[in-house]
Amino acid sequence: MVHGFRGTHHGLQDIIDNLSDFRIIIPDLPGFGDSTPMTERHHDIAGYSEFVEQMIQKLDLANCVLLGHSFGSIIASEVAAGSHIPIQKLILINPIATPALQGPRKLFTQFAIAYYWLGRKLPKKAGEALLKSKSVTLSTSALLAKTKDKKLRKHIHKEHLTHFSRFQARETLNEAFMASVTATAADHAAAITMPTLLIVGEIDDVAPLKGQYKLARTIPQATLLEIAKVGHLIHHEAPKQAATAIAEFLR
Repeated sequence: MVHGFRGTHHGLQDIIDNLSDFRIIIPDLPGFGDSTPMTERHHDIAGYSEFVEQMIQKLDLANCVLLGHSFGSIIASEVAAGSHIPIQKLILINPIATPALQGPRKLFTQFAIAYYWLGRKLPKKAGEALLKSKSVTLSTSALLAKTKDKKLRKHIHKEHLTHFSRFQARETLNEAFMASVTATAADHAAAITMPTLLIVGEIDDVAPLKGQYKLARTIPQATLLEIAKVGHLIHHEAPKQAATAIAEFLR
């Protein structure tokens, strides 16, 4: 499994807890969580894709099932579309199918570009304080969460506060952010030949539904599951539904 931007392996735990019959491996992407930054590659889609490919090779996981969430969907799609690694099946949760600068949150994306640029340009202490700001994290979490369940919203905010700031360096964080807003899972969709499951949220305004259906039509063997009343946090707001769909798809 490949987690989303500014996430760690912890982010997909709610889904993992409902998939006890499977062997699941999920790394922290380079530069996030406990993984150090890459030294010979940029933190862009090509660099992250090579990291995933090398990990699959070194762990002898050929013919595995590859899953990507959000930003991870872009990376997983590029790996699946390449000819280097045989992937049995592909699963994309909240896939980024619409370019960030063209979607409904394009103004928010412009603000985010300025935010990450400022976080990199300020003196180190001030820049890191801005990038790790709890108020910014909570504001972002509140925008992403669609559930009205107070207990679940509290859980989501706690997860973001705990893991959202676990990046290794602001320079590599900025590289990863720029990759997240300039690439999509649709970039190589036509070359994805294995059976693919798309799990999408009905009210996802980060990855709008229209783009998800277009992505599903582009991938030759795609199946799309739309989860009602859920946005970009399927892994938190509908983990059981996602896990059930994944298990059925793998059977």
